[in-house]
Amino acid sequence: MPTASPRDTSLVTTARVDLRDNDVALGVSGNHAENLKAIERRLGVRVGQRGTELHLSGPADAVASAVRLVEQLETIHRAGQPVGREDVEQGLKMLGRGASPDQGLDTLVLGPVLSRAGRHVAPKSLAQKRYVDAIRRHDIVFGIGPAGTGKTYLAMAMAVAALQARSVKRIILARPAVEAGEKLGFLPGDLAEKVNPYLRPLYDALHDMMDAGRAAQLVEQGTVEVAPLAFMRGRTLNDAFVILDEAQNTTVEQMKMFLTRLGFHSKTVVTGDVTQVDLPQGKLSGLTHARRILEGVEGIAVCGFTEVDVVRHPLVQEVIRAYDKADAEAKAEAEAKAEAARAEQAAPPMTSAPADDPETSSNE
Repeated sequence: MPTASPRDTSLVTTARVDLRDNDVALGVSGNHAENLKAIERRLGVRVGQRGTELHLSGPADAVASAVRLVEQLETIHRAGQPVGREDVEQGLKMLGRGASPDQGLDTLVLGPVLSRAGRHVAPKSLAQKRYVDAIRRHDIVFGIGPAGTGKTYLAMAMAVAALQARSVKRIILARPAVEAGEKLGFLPGDLAEKVNPYLRPLYDALHDMMDAGRAAQLVEQGTVEVAPLAFMRGRTLNDAFVILDEAQNTTVEQMKMFLTRLGFHSKTVVTGDVTQVDLPQGKLSGLTHARRILEGVEGIAVCGFTEVDVVRHPLVQEVIRAYDKADAEAKAEAEAKAEAARAEQAAPPMTSAPADDPETSSNE
């Protein structure tokens, strides 16, 4: 571990962190010191580098957070895992949420779910860690949250790891083929060619977990099956790891049909974002319904994600926040208009005052 020596002054706290190894210092700093620049920008500290030493200065709390993050990044690098900009961003998010020392970035990233060709797939947030642990312990798991939080990606990694460990014999990836703006009948080709665009994201995730040639071989053998949800009807899925993606676009009937396919020695992971439902207006999402009636059932876990768990480009988190804010403002405006309309309907009708009697007025 590095040695840190803080010195307090009335305005600024400084600290020195010695990484004691040029390769470690380079790995922690990142290409063109991009990791250190991110720490500077996000925490409001100054970070200078002299050989293997990092010199930090700034507000006491910010410097303490920066030192802690550098220590975590060093632990990750010394464990043989590359340190990327996304690790820095996730570490900063965790510090911002007040994660305890035993819940640091290094405790999540170490012990990856899946490793391939030097690349490690591991949780990058506390919510992701709870999600992975839930998949290990439960046979049915719901992962619900916004895009970019790793719901499908981590489920896919767990599925491939289970297949490699021979704890399942096959992987089944399903998705509802919801018509969003254009009818399937107008698309060219046979049924398989029509629904293939809807399944493309699942193929992309699969190819990210294993070599394209190996993935194609497993698909051809039927060990890995990628299919629209409608193809699940009437089946019993034994010895399988089953993933249902974009589950917010299932109907209540489809969700019930899917969940009752689970066979012996199998796991099912259902992922979706209840804020992006493409079903016809007024149609209840099967994911929303299932979450309400199944939460608390023994053997079933429901894991939630928020925008702070987004592991895509940092701007994705800002986009989600902006849309959530706009939705909240639109909802508040609609409620205010509805309240004003109710108040107007409840108000008594206006009555005009009686006119003076001309004869009475003249007598007076």
